[in-house]
Amino acid sequence: MNKLSLNQETIQSSREYAKKIAKDIQSLIDIHSTVSVERTVLRLLGIDGIDKFEVPIVNRMVDDVKENGDITKGVSVYMASALKKSQLSIDDFCEAYLNQKVKLVVDELVSKEETKSILKQYYEKQLGLIENNRLQRSALIKKYGEKKTELYVIVATGNIEEDVLQAKAAGRAGADIVAVIRSTGQSLLDYVPYGKTTEGFGGTYATQENFRIMREALDEVGEEEKRYIKLVNYASGLCMPEIAAMGALERLDVLLNDSMYGIIFRDINMKRTFIDQYFSRLINAYSGIIINTGEDNYLTTSDAILEAHTVTASQFINEAFAIEAHLPEELMGLGHAFEINPNVEDSFLLEIAHAQLARELFPNAPLKYMPPTKHINGNIFRAYQQNAMFNMVTTLTEQKIHLLGMMTEAIHTPFISDRYLAIKNAQMVQNSMKSLVNEIHYKEDGIIQKRAQFVLDNAHKLLKEISEDGMFNTLAKGVFAETKRTETGGKGLDGVFKKSDDYINVISDQLEAYFNEN
Repeated sequence: MNKLSLNQETIQSSREYAKKIAKDIQSLIDIHSTVSVERTVLRLLGIDGIDKFEVPIVNRMVDDVKENGDITKGVSVYMASALKKSQLSIDDFCEAYLNQKVKLVVDELVSKEETKSILKQYYEKQLGLIENNRLQRSALIKKYGEKKTELYVIVATGNIEEDVLQAKAAGRAGADIVAVIRSTGQSLLDYVPYGKTTEGFGGTYATQENFRIMREALDEVGEEEKRYIKLVNYASGLCMPEIAAMGALERLDVLLNDSMYGIIFRDINMKRTFIDQYFSRLINAYSGIIINTGEDNYLTTSDAILEAHTVTASQFINEAFAIEAHLPEELMGLGHAFEINPNVEDSFLLEIAHAQLARELFPNAPLKYMPPTKHINGNIFRAYQQNAMFNMVTTLTEQKIHLLGMMTEAIHTPFISDRYLAIKNAQMVQNSMKSLVNEIHYKEDGIIQKRAQFVLDNAHKLLKEISEDGMFNTLAKGVFAETKRTETGGKGLDGVFKKSDDYINVISDQLEAYFNEN
């Protein structure tokens, strides 16, 4: 695929700059951990549930070590030492712990080797469940096949029971991917709510039980429709690795998993979320879950023409971060969007240039392409027209994850009927234009080619500047989405700590060993 005649040296140089940027951040990640990483370790040892005050057990345990032990050693060694002293299974220990019959922080700590030996049966069981889910997903996709472009819709009622009804209706109407929007503000909670929930604002709480309920519902419809319907949720936020673990255990297929989004749009501390992102992506890589990144959001606050290069630069950086976490290209759902003001002359050509640029830069990635939102107003006919144009660009440039636009985007949460119309719109365009991509070539040095190379050149220039300035300084300047963040600002910094020399994380050690062997 080389319709744009892009400068290959510029592409290669951009990747080198992005690699340097990611390596600089990785040097910080390697020597730090967070409370959310440690809680995820406990979850992947099989610990779940809440106490009588509805505080998650994993939060209580990590806070216990933080207050009464030395968290810089990691929670793994405390759990192993406590199990050895109590001579209990992990389930029995948790019950006794809640009843204050045993302590997690004990005087004598076991060695790293003994920590792994004691905890091995527990993490191997949980990782085995995740592996089985990965194999089951692969088997179902092989059985039913997979479309070149998959139609992605959203449900967001706040009530998981109502979400199930809407998700099933969407699946039967032709949706290939269903995303359950999280309740407003959940990304800022430093704990994961527990159990089935029926009250959320602007979305439904991401809980492991809600994941299980929705997975079961989509599998039911998938069997009826002879298709594998993918399930999406959101891992960005203060509990990014925990939600990644929960998603892996319940066979989610896609997770929105991007530190840049959390830093810029949720004011989460950059150190905290880069560290959390790495561990969450290790889990995603092992479980075969596609990540979605949030570069498309930059254009909701910035001009889509003037700042298009920031999206491309961020895609390069996110690709480099993903490689550090062992994610293969087929799991890198890099984001971009159709957000140019439609009143701009030749805006459709510019949208093609941007979408084709992403497709050619990342040919094996399941790109996530977002619909027009910024310039949608209360005119449903104009919205339907814009969404049809968006669907055309999607088909022309072979995007993979195609999030559908709704004609009532700027009016209310879409009705089931609106979602149905959006699906039918996209299906009609896909079918009527199916082979057009193979018939079209872009004029040499024409508007589309020149625009794509211009955006690439500016992204390359920006990546060079970031590699010299550092990511933290770049974010402080507000380069992305015109939003400034500081290294010591934002939420969650108090949950970051530097690892001691004898720190141990049995889950990351096991996952790193797995990737090194494979």
